[in-house]
Parts: sequence; C-alpha cells; structure tokens
Amino acid sequence: MIARSAGVVRFPAKFLMVLAANPCPCGRFSQRDDLCECPPSAIRRYQARLSGPLLDRVDLRVEVDRVTRTELTAFGARGESTATVADRVRAARERASERLAGTPWRTNSEVPGRELRSRWYAVPGAMDEAERNLERGALTARGLDRVLRVAWTVADLVGHDRPDATDVALALQLRTGVPRGVPMALGALT
Repeated sequence: MIARSAGVVRFPAKFLMVLAANPCPCGRFSQRDDLCECPPSAIRRYQARLSGPLLDRVDLRVEVDRVTRTELTAFGARGESTATVADRVRAARERASERLAGTPWRTNSEVPGRELRSRWYAVPGAMDEAERNLERGALTARGLDRVLRVAWTVADLVGHDRPDATDVALALQLRTGVPRGVPMALGALT
C-alpha cells in the first residue's frame, strides 16, 4: 500500500526482503570485540547510509558473528537439524492458523497492527518495555506493531498461548539490534 498526498494505491505484492550490510567501512565493527579501527564518526556516517524510513520497515536485525577458522574447518553437527527447525515452524504456523481462523489472514505477518492491538493481546505488562521505547522515540508506531507481530511469532514458535515479556524482549532485540539479555537462538527457549 502506497500512501501519498494525492491518494492511496494498493498493489498486490507478497515478498520477503533481506538486506545485508557491513557494520562499518572496514567491516569489522562488533559490539562483542574491538577489531575495528574506524572512528565513531565514520561508523555513524556509514550506518546512516540506510535511511530511517527504510530501516523502519525491517522487522529483524541480526548481527552475525565472524566465523573463526576453527568453526569453518570443523566437522560434525553445528546446531539443530533442518528437520527439527521445520517441525517447530510447522507447529508455529498451525498455532497461528488456528488463532486466525475465520479472519482474512493466515500468518502473523499479514495481520494489520490495529487488529493485533485490538483483538490479540500479549500477557499484561509484556509490552511495557516496547511501549517505553516508543515513548522515548527509539521505536515508531510502525515499529511497535512490528515488535508485537514478531512477538506473536516467537510465542507461536515456543508454544505460548500469547506473547509474554520474554517473547516481547526477544522481538524487541531482533527489531532494534540492541542486546536485551535474551537468547537469540529460539531453540534455547523451547
């Protein structure tokens, strides 16, 4: 849906946009280590190249750790199997489908924010931190709706009837990229 001063136009589209970017000009900036030698002003300028309105439409921001030589050359399993993850996703989609039965939507991503806020509630108090981020200007109204939408998906993945404070904290962490003391691996939550 594109809204401009001359009117609103709806185009049928369904897509997944994935963006990848280095965190700084040298590509080594990380919140976990200090390998980067870029001055803070260069990092800010580099990161500002992606506009706020564009980033406001990105639901998940995940910093990917550098792969070490040992990890790259190691043999054996490195986490959950594809089948295990597929089973969890299938179960989550079934939960969402049951909740959304009788509506025009099939997945959490399709539900308008207005509907999420008025028909499907998080656990009381679960949205407090996200709402404080909205009041401080760290989140927009669109961003708050996206946090709630992702929190519903997290809740579905871990088997909760509705999002609790941990589900919302993980959604907020995924939205902002700011660590909030919750595990990033959903498998750790199950």
